[in-house]
Amino acid sequence: MSIASAGTEQRPSLLLVDDDSTLRERLARAFRERGWDVTTAGDYDEALAAARRESPEYAVVDLRMPGRSGLEVVRDLLTVDASTRVVVLTGYGSIATTVDAIRLGAVNYLPKPADADDLLAAFARASGEPSVATSERFEAPSLARAEWEHINRVLADCGGNISEAARKLGIHRRSLQRKLQKYPPSR
Repeated sequence: MSIASAGTEQRPSLLLVDDDSTLRERLARAFRERGWDVTTAGDYDEALAAARRESPEYAVVDLRMPGRSGLEVVRDLLTVDASTRVVVLTGYGSIATTVDAIRLGAVNYLPKPADADDLLAAFARASGEPSVATSERFEAPSLARAEWEHINRVLADCGGNISEAARKLGIHRRSLQRKLQKYPPSR
């Protein structure tokens, strides 16, 4: 059965793990409209409890969540069932986290914002199915965008503490504040 289409006999199962309830429910609705059996979770504990109840065939996991990270969710989901196909979804993408996610067993990695079609294409690419509306051209982020993502990742790791983030980045606190006032650069 193709990932993009669900038959009437067996609906593919999907676990959506994201702390953003609006995004989570929007994606859940889009997958349900495509005939998928969807379970949602807002954090690590909910995700693992749902996976233990009924192991999903597919999972979409947000990288950054309060408490335990999405990478821990990926690792432990695959401990529950190694055949679960996981796509990591994040607003703070970096090469290091992409490598970590793939090493832990994720089949693909997408930056936010992503919709149901993007996720279906990511699952299809990972399984070798031909995808119709995907661009295989990789566009590297600009240096300014990479810097902005790194700064925001460090700031998130510091719990929003600008002084601590500035120390870790090796820049003055006021310089960091000025950089944070700017809008994110386009890719």
